[in-house]
Amino acid sequence: MSTFKYMMRLIGYRKSLYFVNALIWTIIYIIPIFPGLIVKAFFDSLTLDDPVIYGTGMLVAMLIGVAIARSLSVCIGFITDVNFRFRVSMLLRRNLLEHVQKEPGAKAIPCSPGEAISYFRDDVDQTEEATSWSVDVFGMTCFAVIACFILIRIDAGMTLLVFLPLVLVVIAAQLATTKLQKYRSASREATSKVTGAISEMFGNVQAIQVAGAEKRVVDRFRILNENRRKTMLKDKLMTEGLDSIFSNTVNLGTGLILLLAGAKMRSGEFAIGDFALFVYYLTFVTQFIANFGRFLTYFKQMSIALSRLTWILQGSPAKVLTLYKSLRLRKKDEQVTETAVLSESEKLELLEVKGLTYRYPETGRGIENIDLHLPKGSFTVVTGPIGSGKTTLVRVLLGLLPKDSGVVHWNGVEIADHASFFIPPRSAYTAQVPRLYSDSLRDNILLGQPFHEDAMQRAIHTAVMEDDLKQLPEGLNTMIGPRGVKLSGGQVQRSAAARMLVREADLFVFDDLSSALDVETERKLWTRLFAERGEATCLVISHRKAALSNADHIIVMKDGYVEAEGTLDKLLEENESFRGLWHGDQEVRD
Repeated sequence: MSTFKYMMRLIGYRKSLYFVNALIWTIIYIIPIFPGLIVKAFFDSLTLDDPVIYGTGMLVAMLIGVAIARSLSVCIGFITDVNFRFRVSMLLRRNLLEHVQKEPGAKAIPCSPGEAISYFRDDVDQTEEATSWSVDVFGMTCFAVIACFILIRIDAGMTLLVFLPLVLVVIAAQLATTKLQKYRSASREATSKVTGAISEMFGNVQAIQVAGAEKRVVDRFRILNENRRKTMLKDKLMTEGLDSIFSNTVNLGTGLILLLAGAKMRSGEFAIGDFALFVYYLTFVTQFIANFGRFLTYFKQMSIALSRLTWILQGSPAKVLTLYKSLRLRKKDEQVTETAVLSESEKLELLEVKGLTYRYPETGRGIENIDLHLPKGSFTVVTGPIGSGKTTLVRVLLGLLPKDSGVVHWNGVEIADHASFFIPPRSAYTAQVPRLYSDSLRDNILLGQPFHEDAMQRAIHTAVMEDDLKQLPEGLNTMIGPRGVKLSGGQVQRSAAARMLVREADLFVFDDLSSALDVETERKLWTRLFAERGEATCLVISHRKAALSNADHIIVMKDGYVEAEGTLDKLLEENESFRGLWHGDQEVRD
């Protein structure tokens, strides 16, 4: 998609608002035409051989009236411009975020979360700025056309000198295109690295302190900031240098005009009113030329923003950025979230997986030709040594990673899009490393789901959190801090379990849920789950005896493939790797 088409797509999102905004700002830029004519009439009335048409008081009143009209127009213009800017930037951020949410969860963005902030903030802001400035260019062009028509009727030669700098501005902007794009791209990249480093530091404070790496981390951050300073300085100098060229070119033109006007007035070829009109219009023509050059700069920088935003789409067309979607800014546009309910025919009877394969492009490791058979109400445990592919298996099954091959059938029907299918109420998932947010415990468990007292109490009880709630200062309303820092590791895991259980899905997927739980708490959790889950099916990744002892079927993985499977007794009798896991010495041997 070209930069121009990209801009036109954004303008078309709220076409009527854009045209209203353009009309208001065109009026704002055209209004100065009238004070110039009033000033000319005033000075013409001072000559002895011309009759006085308007009194001084009338001319002053007219100037005040024009000033008031322009002030009111500016107020209205700011309102329309802010509304249009907001919708353009929010559309881009909304579509970008929606695209990220639809991507496989484990590979949603090709960069760190901190770097992604730069794309959502800086590149969207650059696009918004350039799109909004197109309104100013249109309005100022209308002023320039009218002013040019009036000035040519007075003196065509001097008028050409007024607008000659515009040609030089356009030439300067085109010559600077390559350097401008190079410096803007480098500055954006350096900013992304700095924001990414900030995100990593804040997210790994404990690891940095334990390793005693504070000085090395700070030194690396200082280097990244120094590189950003240099690239931003080059970008700023290039931008400001172009602005300087634009303004100084105009100033040279202004000086030439004043010299010519003085000579013509001395010879009597130029009236005082004409000179006053030229001088008055010069200010606004200067703004037009300088702002036109600035718009060309913004437009070139917008192309860099477009290329960066397209890159984060990971191969999806740039049109994704400008898809027309509702921003839901009014109450009537709000969607009421309701708990989805499966029909009897949709409820899980049998989940079959055949030949599921995925290899990480970076390492070539992953899973190979995995088969699963999960009947309704079964409790299946996947176990194996570290790095055997257990977590990769459930991520590919749930669509958090894109499969390379294999098919998955739900009640005999093949699933095409795993990511959109394996969501509540069909399935619920607790990751190996649960993610909590700086919000109340209640909102972390619900995550937007409507609150139902009975469902919440059942989830809290099954997750063995009733005693923890008594110790928290405000119970479910307690603010748990970023990533749940105010909770222990076990409380974080059980909060994630409650989040999953409150959704009452047909398929529960646990990824090493009990790794931070003591033996007694883990025993209670599984006992309550078996008592309350009813006909729900469970797929559990674990090496803990409490889970293995209750399994209907156990799958042992090694190096990305299934080494053995069967019941607990069968595996203890026939498989050496599983015996090692059961007795706790497999990790030592590995």
